[in-house]
Amino acid sequence: MDDMDHRILSALRARGADPRVASAARGLSLAGEHGALWLAAGLVGAAVDGARRGSWLRGTALVAGAHLAGSGVKRLVRRERPGHIEPLVRTIGRYSFPSSHAASATAAAVAFGALGGYGFAPPAAAMCLSRLVAGVHHPSDVAAGAALGALTARLGARWMTGGGRD
Repeated sequence: MDDMDHRILSALRARGADPRVASAARGLSLAGEHGALWLAAGLVGAAVDGARRGSWLRGTALVAGAHLAGSGVKRLVRRERPGHIEPLVRTIGRYSFPSSHAASATAAAVAFGALGGYGFAPPAAAMCLSRLVAGVHHPSDVAAGAALGALTARLGARWMTGGGRD
């Protein structure tokens, strides 16, 4: 897996040579720090969809939970970030598995998608891809983060929707 991770990451990181691609990857990385973009989106959803405010807030809590779970697993696994390429962005921590950006983005796509926010999937996918273009995660880090985020949102789906009440 490490050889495939290495080759995929090198190919995607090379796309960051285009200044427009690099700028987009940097912007997404910044917006996704600590799940900020997704937490803000959930709060906006709660503000504009008063009838399902509680569901949006619980969905936002699931996004935060996915991000925190990713950060916790990083401290246990302690996989170093890719060292064979120059990253486009600085990172807060030195560990890479799983990607917390991918965890929070995917949790948002799944949780908010269950509330009818289907437009979250494309930017969540872009967020995941940006971590590879930025050169700060191995592809398996991003895949594991996305799986963690999806699992978190699915396990919390019944709680999020309030079992039909809000």
